Amino acid sequence: MAFSPVMSSGPHLYLPRRIPTNLKAPPIHCSSSSSLVSTQFDLKGYWTTLIGEINQSLEEAIRVQYPEKIYEAMRYSVLSKGAKRAPPVMCVAACELFGGNRLAAFPTACALEMVHAASLIHDDLPCMDDDPSRRGQPSNHTLYGVDMAILAGDALFPLGFRHIVSHTPFDLVPEARLLRVITEIAQAVGSTGMAAGQFLDLEGSSNSVEFVQEKKFGEMGECSAVCGGLLAGAGDDEIQRLRSYGRAVGMLYQVVDDVLEEKSRKFEETKEPKKGKSYVGVYGVDKAMEVAEELRAKAKRELNGFEKYGESVVPLYSFVDYAADRGFSVGDAS
Repeated sequence: MAFSPVMSSGPHLYLPRRIPTNLKAPPIHCSSSSSLVSTQFDLKGYWTTLIGEINQSLEEAIRVQYPEKIYEAMRYSVLSKGAKRAPPVMCVAACELFGGNRLAAFPTACALEMVHAASLIHDDLPCMDDDPSRRGQPSNHTLYGVDMAILAGDALFPLGFRHIVSHTPFDLVPEARLLRVITEIAQAVGSTGMAAGQFLDLEGSSNSVEFVQEKKFGEMGECSAVCGGLLAGAGDDEIQRLRSYGRAVGMLYQVVDDVLEEKSRKFEETKEPKKGKSYVGVYGVDKAMEVAEELRAKAKRELNGFEKYGESVVPLYSFVDYAADRGFSVGDAS
């Protein structure tokens, strides 16, 4: 997950100092303190190394076996070259923020990517958003058929939970923490989470757009950040900050994505607008840009409460800048 700043006929997304091309993070100003946290954190190295490790773990987690066609469909979406790996990277970054071991977070990180892929497979189905493509490639049902796409999504959800239980080192993560992680993911994808967002996306009125965006997109970011914190034993107040931060980043990414989609659609002229409730579709580009700026500011404010952790918070800051600006390249993360 090389891009240029988002531009529109309305206000720009005014961001703090952009991370320069060598991806050395600038000093972080913490609004809750007059101190200045200086760092030369190697952000590019962090992202590329972590994404490579996650890709390898996912490759090993989903081996083709009987019934082969279902596993091939599962692998097609999970191992897609266009996948940004935002949920697993956010999970690991949040875990490491509180001193957690990366190995403790990897099983949950992989499970989050499986769950995320499953939700996208189902979201693209003809009975849902009816999208023939995903990340510049044919969507799962376009290539494998609606029946196999449904089965692939159905299989990925429980595989994620099983992967957490079977691969998490219990000497690093107490069982009680793991139960909280599993509960968090189950709630995020369930009838009061992403499923509720999809329901209102299909049947709700235009005034439900905020709820749709929060549930369909904010839930995944929130769950990813919170799971990382839970694995590392973060306190309740810290978990709540991660919850608000992750939700804001998840929504921010989607709002900006909708703006870029709309600008692309107008440029191509013949391209039909996507189905579903979005700030752009309901309120227009200018209002969507205002919403994006508010979400960016909210996410940054939540992170300002973690200044005591120094440069360990830089990866989480990078998600905000990336989601809002798409202003730097990190290989497969672009």
